[in-house]
Amino acid sequence: MRIDKFGLPGINPYKRQFDKETQVKKNAIKQDKVEISAAAKELQQLSQWTVEHQEKVRKLKEQVQNGTYKIDAKEIAKSVYRFYFDN
Repeated sequence: MRIDKFGLPGINPYKRQFDKETQVKKNAIKQDKVEISAAAKELQQLSQWTVEHQEKVRKLKEQVQNGTYKIDAKEIAKSVYRFYFDN
């Protein structure tokens, strides 16, 4: 008489399927993760600020060249006061 699949592998035929499912779940959990540092976020905000600043400077230059730029002395005085005394 001949007996095939004798021993441990033949005892639990569902173990292989369970191991495959577990391995698939482990692989699915592993994902790449990207974190942006605080310094990089600050640089990004700074670059956005410079674009806005450049646009404002361009408009001011254009107004000065056209002679349409008006100086508001009260606003300048308020700004200077806030800079030196409110900080």
